[in-house]
Formats: sequence, C-alpha cells, structure tokens
Amino acid sequence: MTAEGRDETFLLGRARQGDLSAFEEIVRRHQRRVYGVALRIVRSHHAADDVTQEAFLRAWRALDRFELGRPFAPWISRIAANLAVNHVRSPEAREDPLEPGPGETPAPGGDPLAAALEAEAQRVLDAAVATLPAEQRAVFTLRAVEEMSYREIADALGLSMGTVMSRLFRARERLAAAISPYLGEAARRPQRGRS
Repeated sequence: MTAEGRDETFLLGRARQGDLSAFEEIVRRHQRRVYGVALRIVRSHHAADDVTQEAFLRAWRALDRFELGRPFAPWISRIAANLAVNHVRSPEAREDPLEPGPGETPAPGGDPLAAALEAEAQRVLDAAVATLPAEQRAVFTLRAVEEMSYREIADALGLSMGTVMSRLFRARERLAAAISPYLGEAARRPQRGRS
C-alpha cells in the first residue's frame, strides 16, 4: 500500500470514530472527482452539487460498512453515479443543457484556430454524450473520463461485466453515429484489413 493509501486509510479510520475533520479531508481530496462524475451524468451544475453533497452524506453514514484498506474513490464514485442515474430517472428531474462554464483561454502564442477547433470538437462531443441514456452515460463517463477499468465500473455501479461492456458498446455506437457528420468522409468508410 502506498503512503497516500495508508494516509487515506488512517483518515477513514479516524472518520469512522467520528472525527469530522478527517472526513472533511477525505471530502476535499475526492470532491472534484465526485462532482465530475455527477455532472457528466446529470448535465446540470445545480443537480451535480446536490448529488455530490448527498453522495458524501451517504458515505459518512455508511462508513462503518466501508472496508478499510480498500480504495475510497471507486466506492464514493459508485454512490455518486447511482445517485446521479436515479436523479436523471426521477420524474421531477429534467435534463437542462449544461450551463456554459468559463472557457479556457489559449496560452499566449498558442494557435487560436487549433484552440477554436478543439473547443468546437468538445462542444459536439458534450452534446452527443448528453443524448445518451443515463445508464450508458454513466458507464461511458466512468470509462472514458474517470479511466476506470471494466471491473471497477462493474463494482462501482453494481453491474455485471457483460452489462458494463454492453452499455459501453451501445454508448460508443450512439456517439459514433452522432459525431460522424463532423468527422468527414474518411471516418465514415468501413475500415478493411490490409492484405
């Protein structure tokens, strides 16, 4: 176990004993990741804030069931992803388009055209991801953005490996269909093996 892992285990042990400052440190370390998972699924900053807060609240209440020594990130990501999917499924939830955030300014001396093309490509991809069903969006987000393995995703969402692979395959198919008009003719031609 790495020093960081031992430190996290120590903090989680203290938090289990009621040390709120130890849990606050855990929250500080994982908040951005949890918020990112939630945001990519619910597509609303306000809803992502709510999901993030609820995820950490549930984690705090369930710390006695968390196995010390295991990584905390997949566990809290599972809680957040499940809450986010439930939010999207709820009748009162409506998927507002993601509010525009502050754009990244290209570094001085950078290529403004390249920066503009990259921003447009990201906008197209974000719009395509937003059209995915919540279950596919959750799996795609955990794989492509959070870089989790299939096993980690299966564990995080309480799914079988086959279900994870199936949802990821369907998500990729939908995304390819959605962005193919932007890729040009060469990207739409079937790839054939070389002789």
